[in-house]
Amino acid sequence: MVELSDNPEGAKEEAQVVASADLVVGFADAKAGEHLERTIEIVRTGLEALARPPQTAIAYKSGYELPPSLNASLGNDSLRLLSYAPPALDPSASVANAIATDYRAIASISEPLQPKAYLLIASDIDNVTPQWIFDLTQPIAEHNFDLVSPCYTFHKFEGILNNAILYPLIRSLYGRRIYNPLGPDVGVSAKFLWQLLRTDSVKPRAGLSPRITIPIGAEAASRGLQICQANLGERKYPPVDWKNLSSLLAEVLGPLFQMMERDAPVWQRVRGSEQVPIVGPTLHQVDDAIEVDVRRLREPFQLGFRNLQEIWALLLPPKTLFELQRLGRMSQEEFRMPDELWVRIIYDFSLGYRLRTISRDHLLRALTPLYLGWVASYASEVEKLSAAAQHRIERLCEAFEADKPYLVSRWRWPDRFNP
Repeated sequence: MVELSDNPEGAKEEAQVVASADLVVGFADAKAGEHLERTIEIVRTGLEALARPPQTAIAYKSGYELPPSLNASLGNDSLRLLSYAPPALDPSASVANAIATDYRAIASISEPLQPKAYLLIASDIDNVTPQWIFDLTQPIAEHNFDLVSPCYTFHKFEGILNNAILYPLIRSLYGRRIYNPLGPDVGVSAKFLWQLLRTDSVKPRAGLSPRITIPIGAEAASRGLQICQANLGERKYPPVDWKNLSSLLAEVLGPLFQMMERDAPVWQRVRGSEQVPIVGPTLHQVDDAIEVDVRRLREPFQLGFRNLQEIWALLLPPKTLFELQRLGRMSQEEFRMPDELWVRIIYDFSLGYRLRTISRDHLLRALTPLYLGWVASYASEVEKLSAAAQHRIERLCEAFEADKPYLVSRWRWPDRFNP
């Protein structure tokens, strides 16, 4: 067994002495290091199912004493261990940003090993199975895919930001149905990963890590790379941090809106969408027993309706503002936000971001009450549904695709096209 230093620079020097690794399996969950023997067994079992198990390095967060038994068990093994310590985070950074920071640290400490692929796991290690390891690795190791994106068991009240904006918007823009374009559990070729990290121009602030999340699925689609998806099954989602929801929206949507600006010549030519191949066992939907307080979700929308109309008027056309006024007068039982309205809100905010109509940070935060209004409407509609909730998201995606000509027209002629 070889364990590398926690210091990234020292780690790089020491790693040059270590034999190269074909695959790096990196864990953002601290418990992967705390229960390292179990982590190693999961990885080993998953990789043994491959036709040719690769030389592998397992990266885990530092701070845990290695059990003596590991020296014997790894002595003649193809596995290596790397411990890493991610840089300090801004105290207000979101879970998504913490994951992105861990992934950068994993890539940095393992770069001298010159791996061909990375398997990056952010989910709770208690969720991870050998089948996860196999399904995320096999398409890259044996079929030269650049990205293996995850599919999780659908829960109508989990991953709502992804289902409300990220998945349907990226599907509409780039024409690829990537169900979880932010991951966070992904298999990725080393070439693609390092392309992303080296083109990321965001710099740290005052010694802290940069606050940005990379929309890896969108990046792969925009570059025309080989993408597939893996059915992983259940995932434990972190609880929603309602106090920092505006920060999360800004951190997640900011990079995506920047991509829209960069890739306009690409996505304006795309029409419709196509399925991305999926590997792994079929997933079965579950019936959520979660209760949602719709009234609590509507309150920020009502507050925004009273206090943010002047800002919304700078970003949204008169017809959309009229529809929002109508929503603001509805009772809780009547409250429904039509898909067409929500789609145009997202498209218009992306255009406002491009034109810098107002401060970009203020713009993204002004979207929060509208987003919660959509969530309240969605929750009221699917509260008593189970399987049909997933079809509800499919209808939203179709609305994003159907109204894409509106986005293209506004993007090309922002002053002339203002319905």
